Amino acid sequence: MLSRGTLRRPLAAAAARLARAWARPQVLAFLATGPRQDNSVFYEIRTYDIKPSKMKEFVEMANKYFHLRSAHSEMVGIWSAELGAMNKVVHIWKYDNFAHRAAVRHALANDKDWQGKFISPALPLVEKQYNEVAYLVPWCQLGKPPKDGGVYEWVTFQMKPGGPALWGEAFQAAINAHINTGYTKLIGVFHTEYGFLNTVHVIWWNESPDHRAAGRHRAHEDARVVAAVRDSVRFLESQQNMLLMPLPCSSLK
Repeated sequence: MLSRGTLRRPLAAAAARLARAWARPQVLAFLATGPRQDNSVFYEIRTYDIKPSKMKEFVEMANKYFHLRSAHSEMVGIWSAELGAMNKVVHIWKYDNFAHRAAVRHALANDKDWQGKFISPALPLVEKQYNEVAYLVPWCQLGKPPKDGGVYEWVTFQMKPGGPALWGEAFQAAINAHINTGYTKLIGVFHTEYGFLNTVHVIWWNESPDHRAAGRHRAHEDARVVAAVRDSVRFLESQQNMLLMPLPCSSLK
């Protein structure tokens, strides 16, 4: 017959295992691939492919009437592609949460000026629309260029599945290595929540395309940049970039 002491030992061991199991999610939460920030703010990235013969007309209409759209929610910026893509317009909108976006979309649908002056005449000019919802990565705050003018580089990284728990640290190191060279200004790093998952969009500002080219040349000869990039590309599936020009109506000039 087993003594009480003999019975208590496995019961105590089982209790200890149960306590560790309950504690484990708190440890693993650090590695979670859920929301990348403490608040519910997110950014909607909208990309429009414009009919080649209608690009000038679309841009003119946007410059004239986009103030009607930005009256409803905060615009981060709107750009047209100069290199890396053609006849493409990209714009970003900030929302406090998904209920905020739903309310804004409802208000826009009922805004007669916006619908009549921009949406109705603009839709025939558009070939395709695509949108994504993204969060700023937690180690990045939305930046602004040091002055008006200049150009924006939009780099899209398709990372391996697994989220920031897999590649976040190496990716951050590669971004910081470029920042530390001083030739470019980081505007934002966005990680997708809806759209193609494990996609990261990085926006840089440069004084000019030639200034960017010279800076990139120096960066490629910097041992710290080379080492950080080599470590990060282990998690990279593909990469694409565009040179963007801000529209006159853009919040970021």
